[in-house]
Amino acid sequence: MTAPTIRMAPADWLWIVVLAAIWGGSFIFIELALTGFGPFALVTVRLAIGSALLILWLTASGRLPRLTRERCAALVVMGLLNNAIPFSLLTWSQTELGAGLASIFNAMTPLFTILVAHVWTSDDRMTPSRLAALITGFAGVIVLMGGESLSELGSNLWPQVIALSSSIFYAIAGVYGRRVARMGLPPDAAAAGQCFAAFLWMLPVALIFDRPWEQPAPGWIAWGGLIALAVLSTSIGYLIFYKVLARSGATNAALVTFLVPVSAILLATTFLGERMMASQWAGMALIFAGLAVADGRLASLLGRPKLSP
Repeated sequence: MTAPTIRMAPADWLWIVVLAAIWGGSFIFIELALTGFGPFALVTVRLAIGSALLILWLTASGRLPRLTRERCAALVVMGLLNNAIPFSLLTWSQTELGAGLASIFNAMTPLFTILVAHVWTSDDRMTPSRLAALITGFAGVIVLMGGESLSELGSNLWPQVIALSSSIFYAIAGVYGRRVARMGLPPDAAAAGQCFAAFLWMLPVALIFDRPWEQPAPGWIAWGGLIALAVLSTSIGYLIFYKVLARSGATNAALVTFLVPVSAILLATTFLGERMMASQWAGMALIFAGLAVADGRLASLLGRPKLSP
């Protein structure tokens, strides 16, 4: 990442804070929805509602794009990498992990993106500052997981590994997303297409593994969490993100990565009564330090020469 070149207006900062609250809330919504839905059924219905609303938005605004075979193929792959797999991994992990802890593992996405981009691209290579960011971030994950989990390979480790794995798929999708961007699809149209493709990926998975017709009818809390997840975190969240992206650029939009875990932890503490251990706070601090180094703002600020009086 490089230092930002676009100065953000107060309204842009407000949109980033709103988006962080919405995406931080998604971990709470997942936890509520899991009280009545299996993880794969939850992801499937989330994608069905979210993609339907995005397609309705594009239709109402007269911006439905022309879909070629090449575009459809790219959206099918993007839906798998950026939605179906990571949504499923993150949702399943929350059957064992709290919302705040899951959000911290998710914050590793930009650091994994650095590693994936170095391996799979020729124009986005590793630098000393990015290497330092990776080392710091991974140290944070080790502290976050705790020595006991790593040594015993018990029931507490695998949900954490699965939550962390979702970030790897988000990183792969971020690099692959360059291909979609080169096809000229508007970002919100790409989001709608990949969410619908992900719904098609997830439908047979939910039917085979969750068998929702054999489960008790979900209660209003579960439905409320799922609808909030689909409407706020998926449809409205994407629209706000792409609004910030268009106004402020990708580097500034990435600031939301710093705020989502904070938002999720505050919400989980307030509404779910979750408590963070000292090692988890320390791990989050190290991950944030890695993000700060990768983001480039801190180095740019510290390296800026003082102005003469």
